[in-house]
Amino acid sequence: MINKKIFFKGYKSILAYDSPAIALGCCFIAIGALLKNLGFNIQESIFSTMLTYALPGSLVMAESLLVGASLLNIFLAVWFVNARLYPMAVSLFPLMMHKNQPKWKYYFSCHFIAVSAWLIMKSNYKSIPKEQRIDYWIGIGSATWSVAVLGTFLGFYFSEFLNKEIMMGLAILNPIYFLCMMVGASKTIQITLSVMLGSILGPIFYFFSPEWSILLGGVVGGTAAYLIGEINVS
Repeated sequence: MINKKIFFKGYKSILAYDSPAIALGCCFIAIGALLKNLGFNIQESIFSTMLTYALPGSLVMAESLLVGASLLNIFLAVWFVNARLYPMAVSLFPLMMHKNQPKWKYYFSCHFIAVSAWLIMKSNYKSIPKEQRIDYWIGIGSATWSVAVLGTFLGFYFSEFLNKEIMMGLAILNPIYFLCMMVGASKTIQITLSVMLGSILGPIFYFFSPEWSILLGGVVGGTAAYLIGEINVS
């Protein structure tokens, strides 16, 4: 069973001064308003957040519905977008694996993989005994997931007070927070350079290919940062 003390310790971690909970909630307020404008009812909106959870996946689903994409295309689009979470899972779960914990906890907690929860866990895992880290992680994930659901609920019912500019501002608040957190937490030249180069190259590539600018900026910037870091180390 889940250790309740450790679980609630993880759950309360979103109350820290540097918690992403506020930024995450603001983004899902925008999602809730957007889903209402697309014709979703409150049950469908909440259910969508509960299943999709991560913000980019929710945005892609909403935009795909807006242009009339088929259910298969929506599924594939959300699947590909959320594939970005795979490296987070690879880097995080070895830190939590313990032979005394049942496998179902690890399978169950995969749903909580998101940048917000990942950042909290990576910042605090060393203070938690390894055997109990999975319970702590489930607490963190449950807390951020609850914030996302609550944000969707509020956005749905307060959508009439949100114009387009406010919704756009709320939607980009979370990525800006994550960018600042990554820069602040960066301990290697590769991470610092990848953020800087990606921020510079993304707008440049936009003039050549608006659709692929973010991907190209990330791939080229990240690759260049890695190579520079390797040369610097050697």
